[in-house]
Amino acid sequence: MYENLPKDPIILLSFINTQLRDHYKSLDALADALPIDVQELTDTLKAAGYEYDPAVNQFV
Repeated sequence: MYENLPKDPIILLSFINTQLRDHYKSLDALADALPIDVQELTDTLKAAGYEYDPAVNQFV
């Protein structure tokens, strides 16, 4: 996973949602731009109670 991502799940959520809102049209576009493992990211945020909703392009 991308080394500079926040380790705290809530801060990670905020960072990822901000990136999605401001720079990327989808989770796949974010994953293509940043060297991140989508499955690891979604698993981490799911464990914190959040799932990606493509309709709003955010983890909710």
